[in-house]
Amino acid sequence: MPKKILVLSASVGAGHLRAAQAVELALRQTVPEATVRNVDVLELTNAAFRRLYGKAYLDLVNKAPHVLGYFYDLLDRPVSSRRGDRLRLAVQKLNLKRLIKLLLDEHWDLIINTHFLSTEIIASLRKKRRFRVPHVTVTTDFMTHRLWVHEPCDRYFTATEEGALYLRSWGVSPEVAIYSTGIPIHPVFSVPKSREECLTHLGLSGDHSVVLQLAGGFGVGPIEKLYRALLDVEVPITLIAVTGRNEKIKRQLQSVACPPRHRSLVLGFTEEIDVLMGAADLVVSKPGGLTTSETLARGAAMVIVNPIPGQESRNSDYLLENGAAIKANNIATLAHKVTELLRNPKRLAFLKANARNLGRPRAAFDVVKSSLELL
Repeated sequence: MPKKILVLSASVGAGHLRAAQAVELALRQTVPEATVRNVDVLELTNAAFRRLYGKAYLDLVNKAPHVLGYFYDLLDRPVSSRRGDRLRLAVQKLNLKRLIKLLLDEHWDLIINTHFLSTEIIASLRKKRRFRVPHVTVTTDFMTHRLWVHEPCDRYFTATEEGALYLRSWGVSPEVAIYSTGIPIHPVFSVPKSREECLTHLGLSGDHSVVLQLAGGFGVGPIEKLYRALLDVEVPITLIAVTGRNEKIKRQLQSVACPPRHRSLVLGFTEEIDVLMGAADLVVSKPGGLTTSETLARGAAMVIVNPIPGQESRNSDYLLENGAAIKANNIATLAHKVTELLRNPKRLAFLKANARNLGRPRAAFDVVKSSLELL
């Protein structure tokens, strides 16, 4: 009988969903005979809890990121009492009855989680011996956090060895394996593509350095200010801005005059991020776990802007420590930093080589291969 595999995530930002999609696609390629279902657990709850858990996160990202960073650090500390954890779990179980029903009423052979919300629910059911299906946890940033650890769990997958060591420090059982696989990204990144091939596909000559500005799937942040700052770069560039699903900001950028020394292209939502990254010398973006992993897989250097305090600031640390990025602390100096980097081909080549060495383009397949061993 074909195996039934459940992939669970939560729409708290786009990264967890993209990791789940990557795992789903890798599963379909690896075990095409299996039945694979990919579920956003916040679709299995009420509107109030969905807004509190998902929408509130995006509101904090956009309006009060330092508040988000405060709570990130607060929840990543040792606790003298587990009372708060127990209360949180009780509230989650109350609002995720449909998820629990999905778990208990259907037969599953394996569950892969790309968000800790579902992991905590499953671990609770297993502790009470109500559920016996093996499940694994896939983290989605370069450093891990206390909230990812929920025992029992059969395997953990992290982006880095440091992240694995940190998970272990929070109480992962010694007999439970933690694999440093990288963060799962779309299988298309596992197919090598030369820069020349990507430039040709995009109709670019390659005579200018290519700078790719990303605004995430929802097109949020000071996008126009960043775009105008990049147009002030002194050396000629081809600037490609991707605004995601934000059609309003796309139109605003298209109305901005491009200086004669540059070429510019403004795109909305696109399925060709891998090609754009393959053509890029620099990717200007917030350092989300998935975007960063995709950039590294294509060997582009990163210009870090506006990292969210907490997980993205730790991702930023990882990139800077490993010589794969520069960081612009404010928009006023962005053009200067990019200009200086592009005027130094050796330094740019150094950053790109380091990025390529850090890349894990087959992370989704490595997660799937190890997870399937539990069958």
